[in-house]
Amino acid sequence: MNNFVIAIDFGTASSGFAFTVTRREEESEPFIKRWGAEEGADTPKTPTCILFDPDQTFMKFGYEAKSAYFKIKKQEAKNYYFFEDFKMDLYGKEITKDLKIKAANNKEITALKVFSESLRFLKDDALKTIRSNTGGMEFSASDFIWVLTVPAIWDESAKQFMRKAAIQAGIVTEETKDKLVIALEPEVASVWSKKLPSNGFITQNQSRDSLDQTPGTQYIVVDCGGNCLMPSVVKSCDIILYQTLCISGGTIDITVHRILKEGALKELHKASGNNLGGQTVDRKFKEFLREIFCDGVWEEYEENYQSEVQKILYDFTFVKRVDGEIQIRCPYNLIKLARKKKDIERFFESVDGVFWCDGSIRISREKLRSFFDESLLGISMRLREILNKDLSFDYILLVGGYAESQILRQHINEEFGEDYKILCPFRPQEVILRGAIEFGRNPKMVTSRKSRFTYGVAVLKRFDESTHKLEKKHTAGGNDWCKDIFKILVHEGEDLGWDETREHVLRAVDSNQTGMSVRLFMTERKDPQYVDDWGVEEVGSFIVELSDLNSSRERKVKLKVKFGSTEITATGTDMTTGEEHTVKFNFKT
Repeated sequence: MNNFVIAIDFGTASSGFAFTVTRREEESEPFIKRWGAEEGADTPKTPTCILFDPDQTFMKFGYEAKSAYFKIKKQEAKNYYFFEDFKMDLYGKEITKDLKIKAANNKEITALKVFSESLRFLKDDALKTIRSNTGGMEFSASDFIWVLTVPAIWDESAKQFMRKAAIQAGIVTEETKDKLVIALEPEVASVWSKKLPSNGFITQNQSRDSLDQTPGTQYIVVDCGGNCLMPSVVKSCDIILYQTLCISGGTIDITVHRILKEGALKELHKASGNNLGGQTVDRKFKEFLREIFCDGVWEEYEENYQSEVQKILYDFTFVKRVDGEIQIRCPYNLIKLARKKKDIERFFESVDGVFWCDGSIRISREKLRSFFDESLLGISMRLREILNKDLSFDYILLVGGYAESQILRQHINEEFGEDYKILCPFRPQEVILRGAIEFGRNPKMVTSRKSRFTYGVAVLKRFDESTHKLEKKHTAGGNDWCKDIFKILVHEGEDLGWDETREHVLRAVDSNQTGMSVRLFMTERKDPQYVDDWGVEEVGSFIVELSDLNSSRERKVKLKVKFGSTEITATGTDMTTGEEHTVKFNFKT
């Protein structure tokens, strides 16, 4: 068990890190960095936003980036690069090394620079924090196992992109890359939550349920993307009430686990989800503002007062936590632009659920709840799809910062509470960090996963005109072959052990071949025939160099692909020479 671990939860809306530094074999409580003291906050994460100067040089990250950007004057702000919520730019897109993402003012920088500079800041701050908490002891990045969390619904190209960004950030090098573990967010949340006692959970009905840790227990984990940033404490009548303010994230990740002996976990249903996390609520609010300030007012305001727009959205994240009426202060420049068109009160006459109130926008409880509708519907639909499978569950476990929302928890209880116990850990925004530390200590604790796709490689077969397409005919080495055959290595939904590999022997069909190209494909279909069939996608490739061209022996390459971990890796062995090459797929980056 490794006890020098740093975990980075790089979230859509907020990010943070935790670490453990001990030479003892027993487990130690992870240290979680607290953020925001300069802003009067005390939170386990900082906003995932980054600021570059006009020369694209890194300036600030997190709270400090927001604060600095809000203070930049209107005309100057057009020259800077302020990014937030950019993690979702990797979801559902084709990722290339030249992929660019837009800043708040629509100026662009390559995604790799934005992500790597963000990770570099978190890496440097983690090492600095460790040094200040260990009496000035010096540590380098190579002294640690690093755990970087990603959504389970991300594809392999997005995971490899994050690994590239981590290498560029100096977290690991090509030589120490095995010290970086890519962890799936709902998995590590499950790892931590199953350890909690009954008083470690929020329950709507005030019961003291805990997650039954008996082998055979099955439960659904719903990782609701979002992070709570500013807990405050209110004392009244000798009762301490903990209030938390939520920042929303982008994804909803759902997985299903069974507890095995000695606390190990087995995935029972392939990870699923969508991009309808708490960030959807923020998007609905922004659309609502555009509806109020019509006639081009909001568009002009966005163009000329970008930092103020960010401030409004930031303020919304601190008031939407309540299940009731809210008020948001309207900035002077927005009022000034609106009054050029008509009296400001008239903008509110045609929009339901909102009122002008002495310089503030007052939003009714019903209108606030409507911002959640799309997100809640998407979560419920995904849950019902799984619950309708032939599986048995006792619990639905809600984790992630969005799970702090009273509206979300009440909705899940109303929809599913009669049939399942609904559990949410206290401080759910810390669950992924704490679980990631545990996972870094022992990645084997998730012993089995379900393959999300059918994976295979492109191979040649002897051409058979009765079964093969004529256009697939290919002549090489004096023989007719059928090209583009989909050779299945793993079926969709198949159980894979954490270190399970699949093997296939590839044979050279031309004596003059100097290399063998291996192309990996995936599909949701069970039995594709060709790699260019409908629904089949090429996800990666690599080349194994062949030697001994003058040999009379058949030249073969043994391909071994590891599917059971959180990332797909492979080795290729030239069976003529016995030389083994560790290779990685180039997942379209």
